[in-house]
Amino acid sequence: MYDLRELQRVLDLQRDSYLKKGDPSLQLRLSRSSRMALALLENIDMLADALCADYGWRSPALSKSFEGISWVEDVQQSLANVAQWMQPRMVNGGFVQAKPKGVVGVIGTWSFPLASSFQPAMAALAAGNRVMLNFPEQLPNTGALLRKLLNERFDESEVALFTGDIATATSFATLQFDHLLFTGSPEIGTLVSQAAARNLVPVTLALGGKNPAVIARDADLAMAATRIASTRLINGGQACLCPDYAFIPDENFEDFIAQLRARMRDISGDYPRNPAIVPVINEHNHDRVLALVDDAVARGTQRIEILPGTELQGLPDRAARRIAPILLIEPPEDARINMHEIFGPVLVLKRYGKLQQVIDYIARRPAPLAAYWYGDDGVDFQHFLAHTTSGGVTRNDGFMHGMLPGAPFGGVGMSGSGACHGRAGFDTFTHYRTIAHAHAEHGVADAVFNGTQLKPGALADGNHAIETAIASFKKHAGPLRTQGAPRAVRLADHVSSATR
Repeated sequence: MYDLRELQRVLDLQRDSYLKKGDPSLQLRLSRSSRMALALLENIDMLADALCADYGWRSPALSKSFEGISWVEDVQQSLANVAQWMQPRMVNGGFVQAKPKGVVGVIGTWSFPLASSFQPAMAALAAGNRVMLNFPEQLPNTGALLRKLLNERFDESEVALFTGDIATATSFATLQFDHLLFTGSPEIGTLVSQAAARNLVPVTLALGGKNPAVIARDADLAMAATRIASTRLINGGQACLCPDYAFIPDENFEDFIAQLRARMRDISGDYPRNPAIVPVINEHNHDRVLALVDDAVARGTQRIEILPGTELQGLPDRAARRIAPILLIEPPEDARINMHEIFGPVLVLKRYGKLQQVIDYIARRPAPLAAYWYGDDGVDFQHFLAHTTSGGVTRNDGFMHGMLPGAPFGGVGMSGSGACHGRAGFDTFTHYRTIAHAHAEHGVADAVFNGTQLKPGALADGNHAIETAIASFKKHAGPLRTQGAPRAVRLADHVSSATR
């Protein structure tokens, strides 16, 4: 546990070092980002073992794939472009400087802690910043190992990682960073935003939400069932990009349920000993997921068990934090599971007749981090894109939009604000400062006080410029909302009447 004084000491150290040494060179930016990447990749086996210990069980293959490989190409592409991105951009009369913000705070999430913490941290380093990380307290073994690995490669004036309980995380959010990035739930994101707002710290939020999957009428049902099953159950259903509910056409509803059950059973077989199954992170979340299910069932929702009865014995298991996969069929609107992110191996299924019903349902709710469409890239899909909002969209798979190298990743509204990955990550942690060069004989404000701006010739020039601008805007504006609108007052009329 670290108290506020220790956190503040490191923040002051990093800021003082940045101010004294100025903007880092390209070579130093590449070095810092690459050192961080190597700290993870060269020790991925130990990190995977530590994550396995913290979860109670988590396949090293899963950790290596989603925590050690998923971000590599994106970071490599970014480092290849940093030299170009940090160059000044010329504008008429000056240029725009790509300026590091200073000290960036990063709060990752326990569901995919390496990717959520270090991919944005590497973007912040590439943008020329110093970085302080608050690692999730749910993963003490992994946090301790990471702190050791980073201390071997970085002076704390460059990069520092902190672990601890909720008090450490709370204090961390109150620090006066130059930028703060948080990945986690909307509820905690609200608290982080409030803490940062007291210091006017700009915040990037990568949150979650009720991610929908839509099965179109031209979808391959077997493929959709396979991919929804695996994306719902990956990491025990504990991923901000997991689908929370799926809409299925009326005529395909029963067929899709049968295929989904079969596929979930296949990938969940021998559940207590299946190495692909990840337990729920702690007892609190285990109880929370089951409470959502129980509330829906108490309101009349049909519950479908995936596993055969023999494998359901002893499940759910609170000590082992294992919950068998569950399907919930059309819970009523007042069910809590319709309002809260599930973050567990549970999927809600809803039927639909007309596609517009689906679009209206999704569009009128808080924007999710992800939306999934299973079907062709046709008129219906384009209509869906035009009339719904989400952080990103993947067609015919899960998670893909969050893994495309060079593509921005982030939420909108309740699912977050701002973006990272690729050029968006560099931009997030960069202040674009405009530098103007004055070459005119008189200053911008001089003409107001020496009288030249109020001379008839100057007024005529101003009127001409305004009339020209009005004509250009009218080409695009279209007809006025109401007919017979009064003619805009001319500047000369206003000035002459005011001075009479």
